[in-house]
Amino acid sequence: MEVQLYVYDLTHGMARSMSRPLLGIQIDAVYHTSLVFGNIEYFFGAGIQTCRPGLSHHGEPMDKIKMGVTHLPIETILEYLDSLKQIYTPESYDLFAHNCNNFTNDFGMFLVGKGIPDHITGLPRRVLDTPFGQMLKPQLDASMRAVTQAPVPEQSIPKSNGVASSQTLQSTPSSSANRNSANSVSPYGQVINVTSLSSLETHLKTASSTAATIFFTSSTCAPCKLAYPTFDILAEDHPNALFIKIDINVAHEIASRYQIRATPTFMTFCKSNKSEEWQGADPSVLKANVERLLQQTFPPHPHSLIKAPTFQVGSMKPVTFTKIPPLDKLMAKLGPAGKQPELTDLKSFIEKRASGDRMDAPLPNLHNIGQAFRTKIFTLPSEVRFAAIDLLRCGMVDSRVSGFFAAESGTSTIPLLLNQLQELQDCPHNLRLVTIHLAANIFTSPLYITELLKQGNTLAPLLVQVIASSLLDNAHPTTRVAAASLAFNLSVANYRVRREENREALSEEVQLEFAAALLETLSTEESADATKALLLAFGYLVYYSPVDGELKSLCQALDAAKTVRDSKGQAALAKEVASLCD
Repeated sequence: MEVQLYVYDLTHGMARSMSRPLLGIQIDAVYHTSLVFGNIEYFFGAGIQTCRPGLSHHGEPMDKIKMGVTHLPIETILEYLDSLKQIYTPESYDLFAHNCNNFTNDFGMFLVGKGIPDHITGLPRRVLDTPFGQMLKPQLDASMRAVTQAPVPEQSIPKSNGVASSQTLQSTPSSSANRNSANSVSPYGQVINVTSLSSLETHLKTASSTAATIFFTSSTCAPCKLAYPTFDILAEDHPNALFIKIDINVAHEIASRYQIRATPTFMTFCKSNKSEEWQGADPSVLKANVERLLQQTFPPHPHSLIKAPTFQVGSMKPVTFTKIPPLDKLMAKLGPAGKQPELTDLKSFIEKRASGDRMDAPLPNLHNIGQAFRTKIFTLPSEVRFAAIDLLRCGMVDSRVSGFFAAESGTSTIPLLLNQLQELQDCPHNLRLVTIHLAANIFTSPLYITELLKQGNTLAPLLVQVIASSLLDNAHPTTRVAAASLAFNLSVANYRVRREENREALSEEVQLEFAAALLETLSTEESADATKALLLAFGYLVYYSPVDGELKSLCQALDAAKTVRDSKGQAALAKEVASLCD
């Protein structure tokens, strides 16, 4: 899709004529910008908003600039917008420090690998560098809010185009949550009325792996009406099961085939096998029989019967490494390479972000930074390369940065850095440590987590390899703690997909390798911090895992419960995790 930058003047010409007498400098416009692609205009004001191109409350754009072409799928774009929604809230808008141009710059960096023109992003600083600009800042900000945060006219809001409307971007749950729901949505969720035998047989065949309940009724049956509301509610509450209603006054062939002599009559089926048949309109009997059928069809996971508070209500927040080292010393370790513009730009961004509100820091050119890390950084000796990796690790704390690297096309920066780490024959401890920290920080972005766990993504198996090799570092407890923390992040991400989408994000082969590495380290680990992280990682890996899967067989073959119980320093947690292995 082609991406265009729309440029507006919030003052409609007044800035050009009045700026010099007021401020002492010439300003051509007070810029408002937006990005347009897919026949939708995106901008920041009262949160992230959308409209049809050129039909916002800002009138006609004064300029339209071609930014480039994005090949990113719309699902990925919406996922990234979700992460920006947490930063670009209506309350956070600031005309000088956090405005529409900051949003457009960040979003443009993600879509096409470059920001908007410097004269637009640099205008607030030019104004504030003047004496009157500083003095008038509160009044200017307050006076412009009615313009910058006005709602989009109703007639200008996109209705349905495969993207998201203005209201969707501001008020609905994240697109990742919506997508998860879409993945797990069932074909049912409501009562299906059937009148022909062939149609009934088709529905029952489709439901051969689930539960089905048939309600034989009659339009002349007064008692039947007592059961209608309960039947409808059960269908809504259990969308994975089939609920059919048949009026035998119309469906004579069905009534004859199933020998229905009175109404109401109910029949239930468990995976195509008839379970029960009964008559009567008692709603409580109907509800009890359907719930028993569902228990029979979908037996609860054994872990639902185990008391495991750590995994039932414990925090699943990813472990990230956010500490900023003395950046001047870090750059000095790089020698002449520390003067490369990509690294100095990244350093400036980190300093700006660390010095105040993180939202004030405009993104550097991430496209150029990624290219530098894929090429120039590998020319550095391995003993000093850690400084550059640590610099990138500091930048990845920002979800805008990690989100950008999640959606890179072609050779991706993070997998390349991890592969290079694995290929080093004698990897320095500091390089391995900061690379693990970098890998942990990709979990600051929901988009990166989504991309990581997509089917066929090679980064997840690579992370397991890095974790496994790093856990073997007997000489450095800090490396093992970091690797165990990364393992926790990956294990929790897989567990979330398991429970929310009813699928395994990590392949069975990868899970077996993962579990074996965690258990091997647990059997000898002396560090209490490492042991805790390893237990949590292993616990989330097995919690609610398939009852007939290879992971369960591996745990039994390796006597995982004993290994876990014998681990040192975390007795209560070890007992809880061991109960998941029995």
